[in-house]
Amino acid sequence: MTSEALPGCDLRTVMSRRGTVFRILWPALVVLPVVAALLGAGDLAWAAAKKAAPGTDYLFNDSHFHLTNYVQKGTDIHKYVEEIMGDKIGRSTLFGIPLQQQWSYGNSGNFAPTYYLQSDAPLYYYSFTDAYIARVFQSLPKAQQARLDPMITGFNPTDMYGVDHIRRVLELFPGVFSGIGEFSIHKEFVSAKIAGETASLTNPALDRILDFAGEVGLAVILHNDIDMPFAKAGTEPIYLTQMKDLLRRHPNTTIIWAHIGLGRVVHPTQAQASGPGDSAEPSPAYREIVEQMLNDPTLSHVYFDISWDEVAKYVEVSPEIERRTAEVFNAHPERFLFGTDNVAPPDQATQLRVYHLWDAVWAQLTPEASRKIRMGNYERIFDAARVKVRAWEKANVKPL
Repeated sequence: MTSEALPGCDLRTVMSRRGTVFRILWPALVVLPVVAALLGAGDLAWAAAKKAAPGTDYLFNDSHFHLTNYVQKGTDIHKYVEEIMGDKIGRSTLFGIPLQQQWSYGNSGNFAPTYYLQSDAPLYYYSFTDAYIARVFQSLPKAQQARLDPMITGFNPTDMYGVDHIRRVLELFPGVFSGIGEFSIHKEFVSAKIAGETASLTNPALDRILDFAGEVGLAVILHNDIDMPFAKAGTEPIYLTQMKDLLRRHPNTTIIWAHIGLGRVVHPTQAQASGPGDSAEPSPAYREIVEQMLNDPTLSHVYFDISWDEVAKYVEVSPEIERRTAEVFNAHPERFLFGTDNVAPPDQATQLRVYHLWDAVWAQLTPEASRKIRMGNYERIFDAARVKVRAWEKANVKPL
């Protein structure tokens, strides 16, 4: 640089100013590459987008979304981000279905089932779903990638090698995934259809997977029904004790319990005392079960997603149930996340329908609780996962 570059300044003045500017910029020059290495370009794009558009009034971040269905067909990824998320959904998890419904001609003839209730033929684990999710994610521009958190789902939780599948996916697609799930252990009508060994909460293969997720920093979305379908009323939910034991074995892993353990026919328990001659323990109300878990310090790493219209139906029963639900949310707003659990939606109206099933509850939440459940908890959990997973990849993944 010469003095001609800044009219009216001699060279000494120019160099002095140049040094001042350098001293001002130096911290950013040092910090930004470090942040970029940890977060990745997509995350920086998301941060820049939020700063550039602080007034964007999204309804929610979607903690539970399936891009594809049980035969691996789904919504175009560009349409999902541009039209379906659009200006209503800020961020979203992104995963397929880890199970493929077999089309058995002997069972359904020329009818091609697309859902697990449409056939008696078995389901089987479909590992290619992770490669598909990674590739369609990578087809997006960085700013759109930054709005998504892809999840690994195509592993068999009964297989001691299941954890090796997760590691290989991270090695092959570094910079893509933020977590694992949704994957299922006990799921009404589904578990019995899966070919091979039946998944269990006590299987060491599952412990290996959750240990690895904690080591890497992967967020976990786990589907496990709290009870079996059509269970006897008045007793403790069948899988509650096993589920809590599993969660306590993995205190360093962030685990989101999908649908609060409920399902299509696995409904909330009602308080019921033991009758004469009944040796079973009395059944607590479902609210009591959830609140006991929320207040248990050994389960502070566990969160609950309230996704799926089949869960919302239990809250819509009456204004009183909606009020009680809002009370729990207001008391523990940092532990719940909203998600749609939509599967390959065709349009934005379909995507928003589940959100509006909760309108009566949203209206009774404090602004802080509403913000955390709809937006903030997602950002806190998945932002932390992104940083941890990228750091693990940097330390463990060798360039191809």
